[in-house]
Amino acid sequence: MTDYPITDYDDAYANGAYIEGAADYPPRWAALAQDFRDGLAASGRARLDLAYGEGARNRLDLFLPEGDPKGLAVFVHGGYWKAFDKSVWSHLATGPLAHGLAVAMPGYTLCPDNRIAGIGLEIAAAISLAAEQVAGPIRLTGHSAGGQLVTRMISGRALLPEAVLARIVGVTSISGVHDLRPIMKTQMNDILHIDAEEAVTESPVLLAPLAPVPVMAWVGAQERPEFVRQNRALYEMWRGLATPMSMHEEPGRHHFDVIDGLAEPEHPLCRAFVGLDPQAG
Repeated sequence: MTDYPITDYDDAYANGAYIEGAADYPPRWAALAQDFRDGLAASGRARLDLAYGEGARNRLDLFLPEGDPKGLAVFVHGGYWKAFDKSVWSHLATGPLAHGLAVAMPGYTLCPDNRIAGIGLEIAAAISLAAEQVAGPIRLTGHSAGGQLVTRMISGRALLPEAVLARIVGVTSISGVHDLRPIMKTQMNDILHIDAEEAVTESPVLLAPLAPVPVMAWVGAQERPEFVRQNRALYEMWRGLATPMSMHEEPGRHHFDVIDGLAEPEHPLCRAFVGLDPQAG
């Protein structure tokens, strides 16, 4: 458990050290993602490495459902803004695809080659490109650092064009880091370079939502206490505003397996993300 007030911020935000078999997860994710991409590419339903900017990592993968898309889902990966790539998570598109949504998965320039604010600008550009490719309503989801990025898309200084923002009908933040101030106190900040100004301008809990978009704050009940607190913080800060807020702490899930529900069409997480009653599946 994390003791409060926190004296060891590195331990408070360490996930792998508290998950059995943590090192096995990334290669497993990568293998599942590769098999998924190969299958969709073979059926002509994968548009890979679409450029949304000039950077080497300014690419997104777009996966198409069978038939005309009913809208667009966007998944933004985590890794504390400094690790991983879009190619590790492709299989998580399985659930939204089954509900008829096209799914975009953007990469982005990692820290220290970028700042968190700069990553936000890149994600906004990626969403804008995907919105040109697919008509209809847009739903955003992201895991961990990705949770910060998708909630940042609908709060604070506007990053998205008004026409794109107006199409967003739901945001699901999964284990999101919504307050950057504690991250400044970790050794990771030697790479992230968060300063006091950026902590204010890029922390969704300190920002006002731009539109009354329904938001689900989802976290594993077995995660580190700081991730549970961060999830509750977004819910508590935003539910007093016009944004319709929901919160769920999924029993038995930790930081690495909490995202698995996106790959299962009838899992409560996937159903909540696509706008269905999570309890009715």
